[in-house]
Amino acid sequence: MNPLNMHQPAIRRRDWLLGTAASLATLSQAQAADAPLPIFDAHLHYSHDAWEKLPPKDAVALLRKAGLKRAMVSSSSDEGTQMLYAEAPDLIIPSLRPYRKRGELGTWMHDASVVGMLEQRLEKYKYAAIGEYHIYGKDADLPVMRKVVGLAKQYRIFLHSHSDADAIERQFQQDPGARILWAHSGFDAPEKVRAMLGQYPNLWCDLAFRSDHATMGRVDPGWRAAFLAYPDRFVVGTDTFTPERWYYIGEHADWTRAWLADVPRDVAERIAYRNGEALFASLLKA
Repeated sequence: MNPLNMHQPAIRRRDWLLGTAASLATLSQAQAADAPLPIFDAHLHYSHDAWEKLPPKDAVALLRKAGLKRAMVSSSSDEGTQMLYAEAPDLIIPSLRPYRKRGELGTWMHDASVVGMLEQRLEKYKYAAIGEYHIYGKDADLPVMRKVVGLAKQYRIFLHSHSDADAIERQFQQDPGARILWAHSGFDAPEKVRAMLGQYPNLWCDLAFRSDHATMGRVDPGWRAAFLAYPDRFVVGTDTFTPERWYYIGEHADWTRAWLADVPRDVAERIAYRNGEALFASLLKA
């Protein structure tokens, strides 16, 4: 199945209502007594249709209300990211998306002008990553994508790649030292994700828009094995790919806290926010 098919606007509340009273009941008394677990959300978008409906001040208020420690944001165009960063530089971590508007998801890798746009933005602003961008299979070897890999190397920043495993491998072939955040963990099985993490030490995975790793507050055994084997290699994310998903950031954060209660506390803290802080926040320090 094409992973893009999972981004259906009809999927709304059901996706993240796994964080119901039943799942929240799995929280231990000790954890429930603590302050809510901070969340580093590594996969948010604030594109033009979002900022038209939700001004930056209101968007930041939603992020803070959800208990987000930091939020890595990209947008189509990049102006959305810059508006949010200007509003809350203590909260927002900018990532540079190669899309200037909606509708470029499947064409950007064939558009040589994208490279110039990225170069101009990278010279003007500070970013922790390039992405999230969509690239699959042999398209990862196209000239535009190769330039993107080169720019990430030049600026010593991450690549946030929404890709199949083949495209991830091709990017590492171009730059074995690349640092890649695999969006949605490639929508792949946990066993495949573990194998990729074992093969590529500079690969990290976000869990955005996935619900297969936890049900009713219980973590799937395959994913539990992956989290325990590589506790430093996962981050969480909401993926606000449509404007209305901004209003579920709080629910998603609560659902994340609920299933993280089913793994050891130190692992939960790493996945919730410590990994994101270690990987991305330091890249924006002067």
